[in-house]
Amino acid sequence: MKINQFIQKYRLFLSFSFFLFCFALFLMLFLRVDIDYYWHYKAGEYMVRHTTILTKDIFSWSLYQFPWMSHEWLFEVLLYGLDIVFGKLHLFVYVFSITLGLLFFLFLIQRKEYLKNIPFALLWTVFFALIFVGLSGRPQLLSFLLLAIGVWLVFYFFYHPNSKRIYFLPLISLIWANVHGGSSNLPYLLCFIAIFCGLFSFSFSKIEASRLAKKQIITYFVVAILCMVAICVNPHGISMLWYPYQNMADSLMLSTIAEWQPSNLNELSHYVYFAFALLVLFIFIFSKKKIRFVDTVFYLVFLYLGLKSIRFWFFSYIVWSFFIFYYIPKRKLDSYSCSMILLLSVVFIFIFGRDFSYSQVLSEKTLSDDAIAVLKEEKPERLFNYYDYGAYLIYCDIPVFIDGRADLYSRYIYEDYQNISRLYYSFPDLITKYQFDYFIVPKKSGIASYLSDSGQYNTIYQDKGCIIFETK
Repeated sequence: MKINQFIQKYRLFLSFSFFLFCFALFLMLFLRVDIDYYWHYKAGEYMVRHTTILTKDIFSWSLYQFPWMSHEWLFEVLLYGLDIVFGKLHLFVYVFSITLGLLFFLFLIQRKEYLKNIPFALLWTVFFALIFVGLSGRPQLLSFLLLAIGVWLVFYFFYHPNSKRIYFLPLISLIWANVHGGSSNLPYLLCFIAIFCGLFSFSFSKIEASRLAKKQIITYFVVAILCMVAICVNPHGISMLWYPYQNMADSLMLSTIAEWQPSNLNELSHYVYFAFALLVLFIFIFSKKKIRFVDTVFYLVFLYLGLKSIRFWFFSYIVWSFFIFYYIPKRKLDSYSCSMILLLSVVFIFIFGRDFSYSQVLSEKTLSDDAIAVLKEEKPERLFNYYDYGAYLIYCDIPVFIDGRADLYSRYIYEDYQNISRLYYSFPDLITKYQFDYFIVPKKSGIASYLSDSGQYNTIYQDKGCIIFETK
């Protein structure tokens, strides 16, 4: 009897929780082995087996033993550790558990807001899938979860000045600086944004601001400083403080790496972010409630970041999740709401069970086994490789010219690689400069055509994807 009463009382909460579980499984249909996964895995393997933290490159011949800002070392150790425990399932375990954890975290900490309007809660969850770009074995997933926790701590303290939870934020910074240091500056920046919002008290049209107490502002400032100190607790020390800004100021990386590209109205796939941002704006405008200044500022800051780079799209989703439900009116609970949620859950489970193939996910490779076998037999010393092949070559213990660690190569050879691979400027002189003994490039590429027609290189292998040349 008591169990039935519990289910009746919390049936909507339980139904939505079950829906999120099924939705997370459904998202695994889009799980992919990102090309960077392979060098992440290999770095974790090396650090675990040698009980050391990598601070110098060991995977390339071009920059061997050069200083390497391994800002994701803890994630890499975790990834390899999951492999030890779960074997081939480790990629699924990592992506599914973090995705489910993020969905549940966003829901549980504001469950009353979610459940007051089920149709909107479902719509908002759909946008989770539409702009979620982290369904692969990369550290960005952990950054998403850490950001969600950090934003919650900052917003909670804004409205609960006596809370001590804000002091957990430096711990988040410490973890963040070691699992994905490239975005670990966000916790203290969140504090500074909150401080700015708390300096004003006004009411202008629909926007209103309330000044924070002096004690709150001081606390935010102290926590921000502690976050900055915590970021320095990593294998690279204080360098991690400015590392994110160095990356964002690197025009070469910004112009050539896909995830750093700005949101573009000429790209049809980018329209989902513009639609998402406009949805939030329209909710602000047409809400009957006053628009809180702090929400306006956080909306604009992360809108700017999302427009600046597609890698920040999901950051926008996470941050906006913490205030958007405030502006959504409460909807009378229909008798069929739970049935509708459960029906959607069953549909997601059915599609997942019918279409998901983990073995197919693991079979995705950037290079064929035959191509790898040829390279291992030839044992190249100065291999020129296509950028997207680098990680898998590292995974197969073949020294590379370049790979997905663009931040490592940017100051040294990244521009030369771009010029060679795209046949820019005096690329033949660059080929001579590096004295490559072998080349592995896409079969249908300009550099492949040049090497084939030049008469200076022999074709020793080709398949439908790549072609390998040997210097005569």
